[in-house]
Amino acid sequence: MSITASPAAPGLNSYARRIFNVALGVAATILSLIGLEARASAQTLTETERRNKAAVEAGFEAWATGTGSPYDLLADDARWTIEGYSLASKTYPSREAFLSEVIRPFNARMKSPLKPAIRNVYADGDTVIVFFDARGIARDGKPYVNTYAWFLDMRDNRIVRASAFFDSVAFNDFWTRVTPSE
Repeated sequence: MSITASPAAPGLNSYARRIFNVALGVAATILSLIGLEARASAQTLTETERRNKAAVEAGFEAWATGTGSPYDLLADDARWTIEGYSLASKTYPSREAFLSEVIRPFNARMKSPLKPAIRNVYADGDTVIVFFDARGIARDGKPYVNTYAWFLDMRDNRIVRASAFFDSVAFNDFWTRVTPSE
């Protein structure tokens, strides 16, 4: 067998080019499979991550069905920070401070309860990140719709610290427009 020059692969004949291409394809496939395996093993959750993620998901399920909420997971000394520039943005130093200054007044402005719809939940070590939409009807009959990202630091199945992000414009409009019920 002789090797002849070719414009596509100088120095290789048609048969040699085919073998070269097959070998290259096999090598690329093997490298791809190694990469997939590495990504899959990197995505395996630890027992702590599984437990924390499951607790938060259960809290959201209870919230969606009206039987509880993720706030039930708050430790008494949990620090909840609402990031950004909403009228409620600050750090609340305890569960009770957050519930009394934000959640109860929020719920008192609602005609029908806020219902969450999770887009995704991520767990990394002791942190669970929840990306979700929520909607409900305010006391003035208008819908309240917002998108949230919560970063929840967990310890012993309790939320000990949270950072919450949401659309401040939508929140501020709702907060100033709707008077809480007595």
